Amino acid sequence: MMSRNPHSRVAAAAAMAIGIAAACVSAASSSAEGAGGLFFDDVRVFDGVRMHERADVSIRDGRIVAIGAQLTFPEGAERIDGAGKTLLPGLIDAHTHSWGDARRDALRFGVTTELDMMGDRQQLPRLKTERAAFVVTDQADLWSAGAAVTAPKGHGTQYGMAVPTLAAGEDATTFVKARVAEGSDYVKIILEDFSAHSETMRLPTLTEAQTRAAIAAAHAEDKLAVVHVSRLRDGRAAVENGADGLVHMFVEPGDAAFVAAAKRRNAFVVPTLSVIATMARADEGRKIAEDARLSPWLTRAQIDALKATYGAGAPRPDVLADAIRNVRALHEAGVDLLAGTDAGNPGTAHGASMHGEMELLVRAGLTPTQALAAATSTPARRFALSDRGRIAEGLRADLLLVDGDPAQDIRATRAIVGVWKNGHAVARPRQDAQAEAPRGETLPASAELIDDFEGTAVVGANGVWPAKFGSGWAPTTDQMAGGASVGKLDRANGALAVSGEIKPGFAFPWSGAIYFPATAPMQPVDLSDRGELVFKARGDGRTYSAMLFSGAQMQSMPSMKTFVAGPEWTEVRLPLASFNGADLARVRGFAFTAGQPLGAFAFEIDDVRVK
Repeated sequence: MMSRNPHSRVAAAAAMAIGIAAACVSAASSSAEGAGGLFFDDVRVFDGVRMHERADVSIRDGRIVAIGAQLTFPEGAERIDGAGKTLLPGLIDAHTHSWGDARRDALRFGVTTELDMMGDRQQLPRLKTERAAFVVTDQADLWSAGAAVTAPKGHGTQYGMAVPTLAAGEDATTFVKARVAEGSDYVKIILEDFSAHSETMRLPTLTEAQTRAAIAAAHAEDKLAVVHVSRLRDGRAAVENGADGLVHMFVEPGDAAFVAAAKRRNAFVVPTLSVIATMARADEGRKIAEDARLSPWLTRAQIDALKATYGAGAPRPDVLADAIRNVRALHEAGVDLLAGTDAGNPGTAHGASMHGEMELLVRAGLTPTQALAAATSTPARRFALSDRGRIAEGLRADLLLVDGDPAQDIRATRAIVGVWKNGHAVARPRQDAQAEAPRGETLPASAELIDDFEGTAVVGANGVWPAKFGSGWAPTTDQMAGGASVGKLDRANGALAVSGEIKPGFAFPWSGAIYFPATAPMQPVDLSDRGELVFKARGDGRTYSAMLFSGAQMQSMPSMKTFVAGPEWTEVRLPLASFNGADLARVRGFAFTAGQPLGAFAFEIDDVRVK
């Protein structure tokens, strides 16, 4: 990836050298472990708690045999030169949502274990078998909460998949027992009414009595009870009711009473500063995507995810600043902090974001060594992962070797030399070919007017209304993700009339019209030579969103800009460059939609152009 950094060529050369070294280590070690083990010679070692400046580490049969100074070299072992390098336990991401290739992506960046905080409960039995083995694998191990404890139509129900919910009057003990029977490794409880994120939108959530009962039921089953919160009041209630930990830092200022309660109750916190930075529009994800030590191993989908944001709007530095101050206060009080990214959300990427999360923890007052512990031994201790998280005799050989000293600069963890899972070297193929996906269709210079909506048109068999070019217009609502909003399109009086009703039932409800600029819906076009999206709008006075979908794949979270549709026709001009994170070489669609507040809406657009 190209960079405007004047030192980008030096950084790129360093990244290439690291990649070559990693490839050599991988090739040399992949067969050696099975024969005579591995021997890391004269390497700096972070054992999960403290740094050893010079040590040897001996590995055999997937386990750490010994760590110490001037160990005897085992006959037949593969020697790995540790000069100038640091050996770390494999990283543990303490908050993810792991779907698709997530675990492969994680392992490529030295994250050997992920703790899923809501995912596919059908795979739980298989996960237990996988993580007990010592076989060659290309995936991180996964522990999971399975289905979370949430209210009907509450947070966690909006993603288009059926999940069990705990209704008012239902027995929390029975609900939790069912999750444990499915194989949940711990119990996640969701306290989220969305008031921290919206002045008007509210989601159903659990009562304090339900929360208390669910925590007690988890403990009765000998399971940890961890709680999702966004508000201080919910964090305080969760801790006072016996929660073992919070899996987010709330996004508002904390107070001394909460810190004291967390310390008194021995609760841990997974701050997930990476995703809070996305909410703050702090651009931390983009920095990860453009780091030359990481970018060659990022897939195109990961790059798109790192550059994505939550909706439109100006940066909100106070959101991240409050979270960092809260983390600093917890750390100073001695509360356990666990590194977790909430990977699977905009602004994050499995594996790569852990390196950014550790840097954010250092920004919040942890020393680099303490941040490393937050990503290794502390989550292993708090989640009772007894065979990992440290470099110690008898433990699993999940290892990360990096160039430099992360105790001096936490960003040294990004200079990855090699990764080992179960004592086997992990292949880390560069993803450069994927990082530059083909550009979309080229539009002729004359293709500027998308539609003026004059004359008559007939909706095609595919439900798409023709336009001047591209595959045309279609209605879009949150029903495709399990919501209930409705809408319709109509060509009337030389304009496109869009109307409907925004209904509760989805965390980010929408309804409106979407336009596909390519010859087939959802396929990309190259608009990198265009400067503006221009259109006229009028309507009921509400604020609406113009969304731009782009990237190597159809993004779940588009880039957005807002506009007001007042009673008189007004021209709206939106620079394409202002759509934060958009991939203008691969534009897949423009949508014009209503969102919050709930209720009826009506607006018109006309003379839509890309100039």
